[in-house]
Amino acid sequence: MPPKKEPVMSAFERKRLENIANNNAILSGISTTAEKIIPKPAPKPKPKPRAPATPRAKREVKTREQPVRATRQSSRLAGLDADSDFLKRKYEVEAEVKAEEAKAKKLRVSGDLQLGDIKVEGRKWDNGLDGLAGLKGLAVRGAQPGVRTFTDEDVKETTDKDLKNLRLRMSGLKLYEKWEVNDIKITPQRVYSMGFHPTESKPIIFAGDKEGAMGVFDASQEVPEANEDGEDENGDYPDPIISAFKTHSRTISSFHFSPADENAVFSASYDSSIRKLDLDKGVSMEVFAPTDSKEELPISAIDMAASDPHVIVFSTLHGSVGRHDIREKTSSADIWQLTEQKIGGFSLHPRHPHLLATASLDRTLKIWDLRKITGKGDLRHPALLGEHESRLSVSHASWSAGGHIATSSYDDRIKIYNFPDAGSWEPGHDISDKDMKPTASITHNNQTGRWVTILKPQWQKAPKDNLHKFVIGNMNRFVDVFAANGEQLAQLDGDGITAVPAVAHFHPTQDWVAGGTASGKLCLWM
Repeated sequence: MPPKKEPVMSAFERKRLENIANNNAILSGISTTAEKIIPKPAPKPKPKPRAPATPRAKREVKTREQPVRATRQSSRLAGLDADSDFLKRKYEVEAEVKAEEAKAKKLRVSGDLQLGDIKVEGRKWDNGLDGLAGLKGLAVRGAQPGVRTFTDEDVKETTDKDLKNLRLRMSGLKLYEKWEVNDIKITPQRVYSMGFHPTESKPIIFAGDKEGAMGVFDASQEVPEANEDGEDENGDYPDPIISAFKTHSRTISSFHFSPADENAVFSASYDSSIRKLDLDKGVSMEVFAPTDSKEELPISAIDMAASDPHVIVFSTLHGSVGRHDIREKTSSADIWQLTEQKIGGFSLHPRHPHLLATASLDRTLKIWDLRKITGKGDLRHPALLGEHESRLSVSHASWSAGGHIATSSYDDRIKIYNFPDAGSWEPGHDISDKDMKPTASITHNNQTGRWVTILKPQWQKAPKDNLHKFVIGNMNRFVDVFAANGEQLAQLDGDGITAVPAVAHFHPTQDWVAGGTASGKLCLWM
């Protein structure tokens, strides 16, 4: 037989064998080619020894601008040449665009805003300004959903006649029936703040969410006529009219209604601004913001004195309290650094607004006197009258017109303090440790976690029955009502409540209670 011919090696096979040889040489370290292919990395500098920790100094916090880096992607899987100049430039441009988008998202919007231009689009808010038409000219354990901590038996067993009558009245509040809770989506995102317009003619509820949208709901509106299947003349299921507007670029933390102008609604935000909504003109105006647009002064709460409707007092997440006259420049304010840790909530005494109560992450309730400012320069601050320390962070401090302060804290307590003679205090009055102790301490699950807005007590500001009472959300999906002496009056519930109505508010004069949930839904009891 003739000898077999050796098969001719293809160019592909030859190249494959060459690659194998080169790779073996690289791995074994015996080929000089390896140094050409994989250059030695430059030696890393030795890490500097870590400096010892030093106490945190007081400072004015500015925005920390950090570039947003594009997510790394595989050019090989995308079928692109890794050395392509086009590809490198593409990644650079994408990184620049993402950085600008992230920066723009956090920047507050300055100037006046026409509500028609900032309407939140979507099925629930298609009515636009229609929802405001009727407002012109007005004035310890984990959660156990459904498990009651206050029952009808508690009401029946009440021996005090006046207390029993009050419990019967408050427990008699019924959940709003025109629409189900699931249909009243008052904000696109989680409700962070809420307030009743003070008008007594109808319930008007304002709510702010975590992304800066403000929702408005008029509970007096009539349900459109529907057929037996619940459909209107267009074949749709009629939704309530709700107006929602993007008035801030970050969380709306607080509302306040002007004591002098029934058309003015003030809102504060983590975007460092306070805005005034004119219901009559349909315009949202900026009334306070730092001069430097990059400066961060996230506002946690606002309040105003009925005796001076031109002055707004505000607290910040940086531990300061400010006072701003809305007749002055929008950037002018007296700002006092009261603590190194955030102030989550505060309030002015309704009848003696020179008295200020703050609640802080430093675990304290503190009472200050705005009539007496002490210190010099950056160390100036109102006179501290007294303080009480809790085991854990205090979330909010709310004054009643009767001189009570209600606080909620992460030690699973609601504490009530009583200062009936506060109006007689001289400037700089020293409150004794004995008087700073709570008169009532109520066990209450305040462990909201990450997804539920912090529970804060809110008093009825001017009760017609002169019986001071407050509301607070309950982790078991209720709203609790308490009297000033710590007695529970009611635990409000109803069908269709599938989330915690964490943000709870009383109407200033009427027995109307509203609660907002993490899904932006409104619960209303009347």
